Amino acid sequence: MHQAFQDKHDGLSLRMGTEPEMMWLKKDENGKPNGGYSNPYCYHIDQFESLRPVYMKVMEYSRKMGLDMIQGDHEDAPGQLELNWMFDDVLRNADRLTTYRQICAQVAREFGIIACFMSKPFMGVSANGCHHNMSLWRGGEDKMRPTGNDPDNLPGLPHNYMYVSGGDNTFMPDGDDVQMPGKAGLAAIGGIVHHLRALTAVGSSTVNSYRRLWDTGFWAPVFADWGFQNRTTGLRVSAPGRFEYRSVDSMVNPYLMGSTILAAADDGIDNSLDPGEPEERNIYEAIQAGKQVKKLPMTLGEALEALAEDKVVQRGMPGEMYRLYHQYKHDEWERFNHTVTEWDVETYLDCLP
Repeated sequence: MHQAFQDKHDGLSLRMGTEPEMMWLKKDENGKPNGGYSNPYCYHIDQFESLRPVYMKVMEYSRKMGLDMIQGDHEDAPGQLELNWMFDDVLRNADRLTTYRQICAQVAREFGIIACFMSKPFMGVSANGCHHNMSLWRGGEDKMRPTGNDPDNLPGLPHNYMYVSGGDNTFMPDGDDVQMPGKAGLAAIGGIVHHLRALTAVGSSTVNSYRRLWDTGFWAPVFADWGFQNRTTGLRVSAPGRFEYRSVDSMVNPYLMGSTILAAADDGIDNSLDPGEPEERNIYEAIQAGKQVKKLPMTLGEALEALAEDKVVQRGMPGEMYRLYHQYKHDEWERFNHTVTEWDVETYLDCLP
C-alpha cells in the first residue's frame, strides 16, 4: 500500500510516530489483575521512578531490537506508562510497535506482573490510547542508528536500525499561518476527516475500545473534527509539521491503521478534500454555539456499519482482508451482544417490574 502510494504521488511517503499507552498491573494470588504497579498520578516523577526497574528493562531490550527510545512519562491511570521511540517510515514503525508489545510482555513475565494494552481496564481513569502522529514527506534517505549498540556488531538484522532522515515535510506551513499545514498535507488531512467514522472501526477495534469514548472527561475524542492543539477533537495539529490522529487505542493493528490512513489520505489528495476550518474552541462550546459536528461511532457495531459504507477505507484492506475483518469483528460484536455481563446482573436481577 505504501509503495503504491509513493509511486502514485511522486515519491510522497508517510512517516508515523505512535504513542502507545499501557498499564503495568499487579497480580493477585490467582494471577488476575490486582491494581496498578504504581498510583494513578499523571506526570508524577515519584510514580514514574517506582516503575524504573520495569521500564529500564523494556528500554534495554527495545534498543537491542533497534527502537530509538526518546522519551517516556507516567500517565494518569494505575501503573500507566507511555514510552516513545523516534518516528519513521509507516511500515517500520508498525513493526516496532508490534515488537514493543512483545518486549513488554516478556518484561512482565520476568517481573511477575501484567503488561496490559487493553483500552479500558478501569473506568474513571484515562484509557490506553495510541495516538498516531503522521506527516507526508518527499525525499530523505535511510540512516543507521545503532541505538546505543556497537555499530560494528549490531544484534539482529541491520534493517532494524535504519531510520529515514531528511526530505521535505509537506505538513509544514507554506503560508503566513504558522500552524496551518501546507497544501498537500491539508488535502491529506481532508481525506482523514472525511473518512474518520470508518477509520474508527480500525483505530478503535474492540468492544472495550468504546468504553474509552463513553467515559467522558479523560481526553478521549468523540467528535469528527480537527483543530490546533485541541484535545476535544478527533484530530489535531499537535505541532507544526505533524498531525495527530487521536481516535485510536493501544489494541490497534498498526499495519491496518497505516494502510487505511494511506487510503484516506490518497482520496483527500486526489479530490482536494477540504477538512474545513480548524476548530479552536472546545468542541462542546462550539456545538452549544450552533456548530453542526458529526460524532464518532460510539459502539463497535456502529463503527463497522460506517466501515461497510466506506469503499475508500476498504481499499486499505485489499484482497480478502476487508471481508475477513468484517466477518471477525461482526462476530466479536455479536458475541458481546449475547453475553450476560456483571452489569446486567447487578442492574436487573432483583427487579420486580
